[in-house]
Amino acid sequence: MISSSTPAGILDRLSKASSAEDFFSLLGVDYDPKIVNVARLHILKRMGQYFAEEQFTGAEEPAIRARCKAMLEQAYADFVSSTPIDQRVFKVLKDAVADPKKAVAFVALSELK
Repeated sequence: MISSSTPAGILDRLSKASSAEDFFSLLGVDYDPKIVNVARLHILKRMGQYFAEEQFTGAEEPAIRARCKAMLEQAYADFVSSTPIDQRVFKVLKDAVADPKKAVAFVALSELK
């Protein structure tokens, strides 16, 4: 039985986080604010992709925390060495290159009135 004085588990605390910086702080991951300012949503989306592949059933709290930290570190590293455009974690970016033969609508500025 868990008493009311027991601190919330890391998964519960992460579910209540309200910013990318909260995730980094809760998991003790160092980061460059310049990278997070540019790619915050992409980093969290990538972490979510990694998270979806995990099974935490039966794992102890220290192991869960370590795995969450590793997922955030990997997601962050993905965007340290690459850009959000290169990584394409969001559908709109994937769709932009899905069919390279598809004609792109172009309107010249001289055409606008």
